[in-house]
Amino acid sequence: MIDLSCADSDAGRRAVAEAIGVACAGSGFFTVVGHGVPTGLIDRMRGTNREFFSLPDAAKDTVAHRPGVSGFRRMAGSTAHSLDKQTPPDLCEVFSAHVTGELSDQERAGLGNHWASWKLANVWPTTPADFADTWHEYMAALTRLAGGLMRLFALALELDETFFDGIFDRHVSSVAVNYYFPQREAPLPGQLRRGEHTDWGSLTILYQDTDIGGLQVRHGAGEWRDVPSIPGGFIVNIGDLMSLWTGGRWVSTMHRVINPERGSSSSRLSIPFFYLPNHDAAIDPIGSFAGGDAQQHFGATTAGEWISRKMQKTFAADPRDYP
Repeated sequence: MIDLSCADSDAGRRAVAEAIGVACAGSGFFTVVGHGVPTGLIDRMRGTNREFFSLPDAAKDTVAHRPGVSGFRRMAGSTAHSLDKQTPPDLCEVFSAHVTGELSDQERAGLGNHWASWKLANVWPTTPADFADTWHEYMAALTRLAGGLMRLFALALELDETFFDGIFDRHVSSVAVNYYFPQREAPLPGQLRRGEHTDWGSLTILYQDTDIGGLQVRHGAGEWRDVPSIPGGFIVNIGDLMSLWTGGRWVSTMHRVINPERGSSSSRLSIPFFYLPNHDAAIDPIGSFAGGDAQQHFGATTAGEWISRKMQKTFAADPRDYP
């Protein structure tokens, strides 16, 4: 657990950056408190999404994902497919939106030459009434937090504090709300609430219900460890791009969301903010981490190309997603 409020002095900032560097080189996961995101905003984000997911199916389907928009998904895809692992669809519903989703059609069309969800317009339900406003406010707050974390990342890597600023000045980040509904029927073999995967971008900032667990991180070859919720805190983990940019020094760790005990009627809400760089950002190792065959291993030249490829694998079961 890292208290970001301690970074209000030069010495404190160096200490926080060092702690982040240790975490990123180890598990790739840590929790932040003292982050400055208002508790009231987090509560409103949780509450308005709880209200949305409790609506009748017909109401949620009015903002269902279809070519040209983003929004509600009854089928969340299969995250394990992004690693070429064949599993049944994940057991959750999702609502998602991008920071780019309010741009004009022409502006979004210019965000890369490949299919990607950040090129789609956001679509918002009319109920709850404050849904869109709450999402906009939350995305802005998490963008500020993520930008601050990237500056601490730069310090931890002994780079200029502003090193990453130009890589994220046109970022294509997204928020997704995962609703893990009660499992009244037994899952299929190999089916989880979220299959095992690594995240694809730079970093993820995650809110999860404090009273209901399920998130696990893989430690070593096969041991899975629970990730506890800290009231008032966010879980942060790095993704594939940070691992690549650091030549593998920092780890993008496998994680999953397991099913509840049989007979449980509990539901769970988690809200990941995926901080994604400019779509045309190069993914070569940076600074002293350059060299080796990292890019050849990833098989892509830009961040947008890499993430688009992962998205298409995840949702390949639904060809309607790719107009």
